Parts: sequence; structure tokens; C-alpha cells
Amino acid sequence: MEIQDWISNNFVEVFGAVAGILYVFLEVRQNIWLWPVGIFTSAVYIWVFFSGKLYADMGLQGYYLCISVVGWYWWMKGAGRSAQGAGQASPLESLSRDRGREAGGVPSTDNKKSFPVTRIGLRTGIILSLAFIVLYSFMWFILDRFTDSPVPAWDSFITSLSIIATWMLARKIYEHWYLWIVVNIAAALLFYSRGLYPTVVLYIVYCAMSFAGLSEWKKSIQK
Repeated sequence: MEIQDWISNNFVEVFGAVAGILYVFLEVRQNIWLWPVGIFTSAVYIWVFFSGKLYADMGLQGYYLCISVVGWYWWMKGAGRSAQGAGQASPLESLSRDRGREAGGVPSTDNKKSFPVTRIGLRTGIILSLAFIVLYSFMWFILDRFTDSPVPAWDSFITSLSIIATWMLARKIYEHWYLWIVVNIAAALLFYSRGLYPTVVLYIVYCAMSFAGLSEWKKSIQK
């Protein structure tokens, strides 16, 4: 009875955790349906993190909503290129193609490969590192000075690194999996301290699936 009562009282969080696991499974498989599932999961966790006073993580879910729409568009455009055939490329398509060539991506007629997995370049790595430092410092300052967040440093670290990792996912950059491993370990520890146990389980699963993602996406690069 206690378990049933607990599930009943935490139904929204449990539901969000299940949707989150489906999201990462689709991410590992490079399935475009990860984006609508991600939109739904983010909407659920906006409420969960608001209730837990994890304001930076709540704001992160709002960012996830936006980047999920953008990522969905980018992935669809990548798949659409193989169906459209030769023609005049848009600026966005040209940028994606140039980045793929620079990072070692190989064009393919397969829909999964028409927007190929690529490796991060030095310039992109430097820019993203600087962006992380700026985001982390800004969020820590805001949370520490203007909110009642009990863990401003941890919350800011997880949120900032997640923002960078999600952008890299939207661009299909292989190294985003390494960032998710760090994020998932840190987040599991944070959410355990806040008593969000279904979310702890979710992030442990996320961490395990991040290693699976490293392996699966590496195969795409090799092919």
C-alpha cells in the first residue's frame, strides 16, 4: 500500500522518468522521434523541478523545449536532402555540409546518414568551452544572489553543461555523449540529495545508455 501511495503522490515524476528513458533510447538509435518525446518530457519536468526548487534545471527544460523544436527541424532537413536530390542548398544546409566535411563526416543516401554524425572541431570546441564558462558563471551568480536554491553551484553546473550537450546533439556531434556522462552522474547525486528518487533512477539509466550511445554513434562515423 505504501508503494502505491508513493507512486500516486509522485505520478507526474514517474511518468516523466519513463518518457525520459524512451527519449534516450531513441537518441541512441538516431531516431527522429526523440524530439517530440523530448518536448513532452521537458514539459513534465518543468513542473517537477519547480516543485523541487531546482530553478536552473526548470529553466533548462524550457531550453530543451526550444532546442527540441530546432533539432527536429535540423534532423528533418538532413533527412530531406537525400529525398530532394541535387539542387540549390540553403545557407543552413551548406553550413551543415561544410561542418560535416571538416569534421570527417561522409555523405550517404541513407536517411540516418544524410545528416551524418561528425566529430567536434577545435574551433567549435573552444567556442563551446567558453560558452559553458559564461553560462555557468552567470547562472551561479543569479541562483546564489536572487533565489532560494539550496544548491546553486551544482544546479548551475548541470544546467550549463546540459545546454552545451543538447546543442551538440541537435548538430549530431559525437562528443556530446561524453558531456552527458558527466551530467548524468552529477545530476543523479544532486537529485538523490533532493529526494527525487524516480529521477535518480532515470539519470542512472541515462548514464548507462550514454555509454551505449558512444558505441552506436561511433559505428556511424566508421561507416
